Amino acid sequence: MRFFTILCFTVLFCNTSFALDWGKKGHRTTGAIAEQYLTKKAKKAINKLLDGQSLALVSTFADDIKSDKLYRSYGPWHYVNVPFDKTYDSHPKSEKGDLIQGIDTCIKVLKSKESSKENKAFYLKLLVHFIGDLHQPLHTGLADDKGGNDFQVQWFNEGTNLHSVWDTKMIESYGMSYTELTNEMPELSKAQYKAIIAGTHRDWLEDSRNLVKELYKQNKKGDKLSYRYMYDHFDTLKKQLQSGGIRLATLLNDVLG
Repeated sequence: MRFFTILCFTVLFCNTSFALDWGKKGHRTTGAIAEQYLTKKAKKAINKLLDGQSLALVSTFADDIKSDKLYRSYGPWHYVNVPFDKTYDSHPKSEKGDLIQGIDTCIKVLKSKESSKENKAFYLKLLVHFIGDLHQPLHTGLADDKGGNDFQVQWFNEGTNLHSVWDTKMIESYGMSYTELTNEMPELSKAQYKAIIAGTHRDWLEDSRNLVKELYKQNKKGDKLSYRYMYDHFDTLKKQLQSGGIRLATLLNDVLG
């Protein structure tokens, strides 16, 4: 009986772990990149709120608490689904909240002089994660297929879905740790850096939505994806991780710096 219980837990874990947004490695990469672009004032404020913990370490917090029923209400904050022929502002908002509403709330709490350190630390951890989610294109996809979770494909002859390919499959296939990925990001010109930090998280949402629209044009259900898909898309994935980290730092510099 004990063996059966352990086996069931193992199967459940294996089947759900790849549903995490960007996976742990992607989120940690985004957090580590952000730390490279923080101002001294923002670094000091973050260090005080997190008691010395790094942004890379806390970047998975919002996923870690999903199993606790006390935090179930934060689940819808991990994604935003808008039909391709609509805009976020014109589409009806979910009463349960969404990724943009979640980011708005985090910013509001962090800016408030009345928020306790405990509250600010909690919402800072969420914000680090949600900015990462914002740059995983399938988290800005369609409700019809649950952000690509029902978009079945094969990855090196293994059954999976398009969401998981972008969450974890490509990153794991690349075979680098999050620190190696962080260190291997391309150098940016001043013009490229300025283009990345321009706008707000609502503009960054549209960047991700434009990307996911292209992915849906390029893929159909049942596609067999492998080396060619990595060749065609991994630079884009790296760009999303890098942009997410830089934009997270820009946001934190504004809110806490």
